[in-house]
Amino acid sequence: MATTKPKAMVAMSGGVDSSVAALLAQRAGYDCVGVTMKLFANEDVGEDAGRPCCSLADAGDAARAAVALGIPHYVFDFTEEFRRDVIGRFAAAYAGGATPNPCIDCNDYLKFGRLLARARQMGFDKLVTGHYARIIPVDDGARWGLARAAYREKDQTYFLYTMTQDQLAHTLFPLADLTKPEVRALAAEAGLPTAAKRESQDICFVRDGDYQAFLEQYFGTGTGGSDTFGGTGNQNGLSPGNFVDADGCVLGRHGGIARYTIGQRKGLGVALGRPAYVAEIRPDTNEVVLVTDESAVFCDTIQVEDVNWIAFAAPPREPLRAQVQIRYAAPPVPATITAQARDGTVTVTFGAPVRAPARGQAAVFYDGDVCLGGGRIV
Repeated sequence: MATTKPKAMVAMSGGVDSSVAALLAQRAGYDCVGVTMKLFANEDVGEDAGRPCCSLADAGDAARAAVALGIPHYVFDFTEEFRRDVIGRFAAAYAGGATPNPCIDCNDYLKFGRLLARARQMGFDKLVTGHYARIIPVDDGARWGLARAAYREKDQTYFLYTMTQDQLAHTLFPLADLTKPEVRALAAEAGLPTAAKRESQDICFVRDGDYQAFLEQYFGTGTGGSDTFGGTGNQNGLSPGNFVDADGCVLGRHGGIARYTIGQRKGLGVALGRPAYVAEIRPDTNEVVLVTDESAVFCDTIQVEDVNWIAFAAPPREPLRAQVQIRYAAPPVPATITAQARDGTVTVTFGAPVRAPARGQAAVFYDGDVCLGGGRIV
């Protein structure tokens, strides 16, 4: 009797990583189908022939890679969900004085939310993506864990801390043990049209990295957005207000709180006779607090909410020693994590002060290479 191959839906963005993930899933014995998520209309964000991610050209590249692999390819329209759950949250965060990370929301709500749910509804056993991360069995196989990829330069576990046990159980990361040069070599060897394609940028819907221009387009004449990240006194974060010092004395005028982030030094547009740094953003009063002593943007304690624990079935009852990463590009640093039993939030106390943790960014917890979980800095 012929055995039925397990079925895998491969999220194909049109880049080399997802193309090779499809190739490796095929070689592992899966019956694969490639799927590209349509996330926005090009006219909504400004089509750019040089745009490396999420354009119509990328869907075409994904389709050509699927042809080279001999697998079907489809496009799913998630534009409404992307605008609400990723773009909307991004804009609302900046309007509320926070610094968002839309890649985390895209993974949470779209790839391992909507797309994985669609895959399971359609009878697929696994969702395959080109992320650089490892899914490992823990607790003698009773649970799944998330660990850093072998190629640390591309490790993406920081963006994946929201994954649940169910999502980990139904996901494959075939690139876990490969370096980027090895991925490109595999693509070239297999004749994939994406073998030499350049890297994608982080924020796919922000043209040329100009998020301020994007926010001006998004909010238009100031209709405002959702209040996901807390109230704001100026509706969209783009209304001029005051720079003030720690005592509230006015130092000058700013162009809108959405243009600033904690720790920022350059591009402030105010002269104080010596370097100044953004120490606080106050959305309710539309003020940006500046300091001239850089030590004021360091702190040794942060509060984290919306915490997802991957390594534990419940928040740890005792303080936990771990390494905490407060930005994707920041190194993990030693800290003590204390879960608050009443509301599920976490207090992170660092062994030494860290520079400019920003509200809205993720704090992700590690034990060596193993991702314990994480949450959003508040």
